[in-house]
Amino acid sequence: MGQRILIIEDNPQNRLLLKDVLEFHGYEIMEAEDGQAGVEMAKKNKPDLILMDLQMPVMDGLTAGKIIRGDADIKNIKMIAVTSFAMSGDKERIMEAGFDHYISKPIDTRTLPVLIEKVLGVRP
Repeated sequence: MGQRILIIEDNPQNRLLLKDVLEFHGYEIMEAEDGQAGVEMAKKNKPDLILMDLQMPVMDGLTAGKIIRGDADIKNIKMIAVTSFAMSGDKERIMEAGFDHYISKPIDTRTLPVLIEKVLGVRP
């Protein structure tokens, strides 16, 4: 069984795209529709990686990321922010929230698996 990735994304089409691409590459996928549900799922399932949208209802991704980094049981889960932000200072805010990396929307489905392997340390 492959490594487990939790996709936290409120848009069903984006979740489906990410799920299809990552399952094709052998990852086991879990899904949550908002940051609060994502934090709960991370605590319960302890995935290897979280792909998290930043703009979501209920709880945004930056807040969820900070909560995950503050929880001793799940603070070491790798996290990649998925964002449509492209403003000056956004990279710094994302990294300060504890994310290991970030990718911009629209997602390049060819480079996403390479980035995931890099963040997970699968390949040097």
